Amino acid sequence: MILIGTEVFGIAVAAGWAVAGLFELGDPVSYVLMVLFSLLGVYIMLGLWRRSVAIEPLTE
Repeated sequence: MILIGTEVFGIAVAAGWAVAGLFELGDPVSYVLMVLFSLLGVYIMLGLWRRSVAIEPLTE
């Protein structure tokens, strides 16, 4: 779960950087896109955590 969560967050940051670089939007827009995609990544990681805990609870 930690490995997949880290990959999701890394992909979100890289996607923001790549989109800004692809369209030559500049550094400020690049940082904004990285933050927005990171928030999306955090949302996805929380969903993954909830599903994982529902299948295999951490406590009994």
